Formats: sequence, C-alpha cells, structure tokens
Amino acid sequence: MQEKLIARAKELLAEGKVQKVVGWSKGLFEDDITPAVFSSAEELDKGFVFNKYCKANLSKYLVKITREIEVKKSTTRMNNTMAKQRDPNAQDAPIPSEVVLVFLKPNDTYSFTQLLKENRITRDDVYAIGVPCQDTLDGGNACGPCAGKTHVSCDELIGAEPGQVYQGENKTMEMVAKLEAMTDDERFEFWRGEMSRCIRCNACRNVCPACTCEKCVFDNNALYTTQKVAETSFEENLFHIIRAWHVTGRCTGCGECSRVCPQNIPLHLLNGKMAKDINEIYGPYQAGADMESKPAMLRFEENDPETTIVYDRSNNGGAE
Repeated sequence: MQEKLIARAKELLAEGKVQKVVGWSKGLFEDDITPAVFSSAEELDKGFVFNKYCKANLSKYLVKITREIEVKKSTTRMNNTMAKQRDPNAQDAPIPSEVVLVFLKPNDTYSFTQLLKENRITRDDVYAIGVPCQDTLDGGNACGPCAGKTHVSCDELIGAEPGQVYQGENKTMEMVAKLEAMTDDERFEFWRGEMSRCIRCNACRNVCPACTCEKCVFDNNALYTTQKVAETSFEENLFHIIRAWHVTGRCTGCGECSRVCPQNIPLHLLNGKMAKDINEIYGPYQAGADMESKPAMLRFEENDPETTIVYDRSNNGGAE
C-alpha cells in the first residue's frame, strides 16, 4: 500500500496537479511516525511511510496550508489592483495556483468535511485521496474510537471501495454508559482522578481538528487562562470542560485527543458524552458525515426543548 501511495503522489507531482503532499514521515523507530509535508519525489522516497502506526489525522494541517495558499492569491490580486491604479496599462501578475495532496483515512475524511463546512479549508486547494484505516493494513479491524467508518469528500480512493464501511467496535458509547450508571459522587471522583493528571501541555487542543480558532480563549493574555499549569482543581476541570463545550456538534469522534495525551486521559469519553446528550435531546447528528446536515446549534425546530427547562431522559422520561 505504501508503494501505491508514493507512486500516485509522484504521478500527481510530475503532472503538476499538486505541488505539495501531506502524509506521514518515519522517525528513528518504526512506531515513531509524524505528519510531514513533501515537495518532491526524492522527499517521498526518503521519508514517506504508511503503516499501522500512521494514526495521525492529517485534516487539521490543511487549515494552515490552504490559508497560506489563499493569502498568496489575495496578495497578488491586491498588488494587481494597486498596479492598475498607478498605471492603467500595467499587466496583471498571474494568480498563483497551488494544490496540496492529502491522504485521509475514513474518519479523517469526516474531520476534513467538517472543516470544509466551517470554511476553514478551501476545497479547490486540496486533492484528497482516501486510504484504508491503518489498523486494517495487517488484516485487522478498524480502530475503536473512530465514529466514521467510511470515506466521504474524497477525489479518489486507493485501497478502498466507494461506500466501503470499515468494521470496528466503537466502545466509546459503551464506556459513556458506564459513566452514566455511576452515582454523581462516583462520576465526579472518576473525572477528578483523570483531570488531576493534566499537565496543560495543550496536546489535545493542538491536535484536535475542531480546534482551529485564530485566537484560543486559553491563549488570551488578558485572562489567567494562559497559564500552563493549573493551580486548583477548578482550573483543571475548566480547561477540559470548556474545550468539550467548544467542540460539541463539531467533534467527529476521531479520538485524537486521547491518542496524543501523555497522561492517558480518556478525553474522547467527555466529547462522546456531549455528543450523546445533544443527539438524544435534539436528534441524531454526526459531524462531518456530509456537507448538508447542520448541528443542533445551527438549526431550530418548534419542538426543540427550551434551554431553561430540564429535559427528562430517564427510562420513563422523554418529555419536559
């Protein structure tokens, strides 16, 4: 599979259809894999890999890359306009055209689609190729946490069929149900035990495809939230709860937050709980599944529960 991806990337580079390739690069060890940008066939031969350790979701890296492409275009247009003002006969400089190739696993395409819906990525600047889930390369099943098991919004597929659903047991909601079955005190102690280990490295935020704000609230120098180490248990809770609220309705369930956490905090369970509650109250929704559907926060129906009324979702509930 790795050879097929390299060959296709080389072909697109040679044809001039793409100018950059976003993929995975090998490090010192077999499992030391990191996202990387390649610009030539030589770089691909030297560093590109695709194996069971290529777990990183590459969609978020497109935000910065496509923004840089669009800045080049807008700068050239502005320069052309200013040149015309000085000299009506001035020749327009050609608008730079650049396309980046990216390889996306099934759930990565959900994150990609969600970023497209939010206008965080310019679609014309990206050539997306869908590839199999890394866990299936050795004949295994798709990884557990991912909510998306099929490819969407791709220009072509390699090693996968259109509409193919990757089989894999997603245990996120099973674990969420266990947490819901706890008493309030038990659940509080569980999360306190988890969040007390947080070292505020920001790895979860930095890797999350839904965290693409130009200025994060936790980088606001006017607030105490910029500090890197929480002083109290309240501050430990604050960071993760606020982040979970901010990605509700936009989280695709890729599980990157838990994967990169050096303290092994199961953050995907917090996001899963948020998604479960929103779906139960406002109806089912999967972020990134398509370009048309809207999350609960962007649509209104007359039978929506009032935000000031507690909604009963017990076994005998289902009503306000």
